[in-house]
Amino acid sequence: MFTTATYNETDLVHRLNNGDQQAMSELYDRFSGALLGVIMKIITDQATAEDVLQETMVKIWNNISSFDTTKGRLFTWMINIARNQSIDKTRSKSFKNTAQNSSLEDSVYVSETIPAAGASADTLDVKNWLLHLPEENRKLMRMAYFMGYTQEEISKELNIPLGTVKTKIRNSLIVLRKKLNVT
Repeated sequence: MFTTATYNETDLVHRLNNGDQQAMSELYDRFSGALLGVIMKIITDQATAEDVLQETMVKIWNNISSFDTTKGRLFTWMINIARNQSIDKTRSKSFKNTAQNSSLEDSVYVSETIPAAGASADTLDVKNWLLHLPEENRKLMRMAYFMGYTQEEISKELNIPLGTVKTKIRNSLIVLRKKLNVT
């Protein structure tokens, strides 16, 4: 019978750095559901979101050596990769062409179908993190991290000075790090 190994974060990163495919399988099993949820906040088409998840996992595999444990947690690093891959996809010409050709009916209820399968005790519910913030900061964080807005775009959209947007997002990240005990 095949048994699945479970690694702590340090072991997992070490094994990934050594090219351990079983560790990559463990990483996928533990975090793919949460990463897909983040991706689907930006890309509502299920098939495209799954493609971006695949691209994200490949990028994680290829760039695990650049992960620095002194700068944060593995999950946070992976969320940033997933978010950036999603934003890059939405800004691509092929995505814009596809979006113009898809019907509204195809995407109306997609955001309600974000899968919870694969979630584990180690998988954090990103949406609930934001509940620790004031409403205005939650809005900025949603725009920046789930909707793919740049800080400059948020500034223009909400008619708030860019420095204020940057400060509120930075302060929000500090609050979330403290709440999550992330250094």
